[in-house]
Amino acid sequence: MTHKIDLLRSLEQEMGILARRMRRVAAERARAVSPDLQIAGFFVLTHLSSQGPARSAEVVDVLGIDKGAVSRQVQHLVELGLVTRTPDPQDRRATILSLTEYGEQRLAEVAIQRRASIDERLSDWNDDELTTFVDALARYNRSLS
Repeated sequence: MTHKIDLLRSLEQEMGILARRMRRVAAERARAVSPDLQIAGFFVLTHLSSQGPARSAEVVDVLGIDKGAVSRQVQHLVELGLVTRTPDPQDRRATILSLTEYGEQRLAEVAIQRRASIDERLSDWNDDELTTFVDALARYNRSLS
């Protein structure tokens, strides 16, 4: 039992380090998209990129960010030319958020840089090690659902 407790403590420590580093990396990626982009805005962009157009309310629910904060981030994203707002055809009081072509382009460029960085950092990992890591991380993420 003591061994498992030690392993769980080590896991907590490593996950904490990873979370802090991921926050730093997200901030760097946000600035790579646009020097004025905040992390919350970057998360809105990546959600729209992966899931497609969405209402602000959906973004609030998925990202767990305050409605007012999402509204401010969306306004900033519109001003930066990364997102557009269009009336929701099913409910004219609501708007649909979509990436602009420029927003898609900026995210694609940052994704290429990100993959190159990951490839460089993991250059001494073989395919079996990467597969094992990806599989374990995917299993861990599924357990959080």
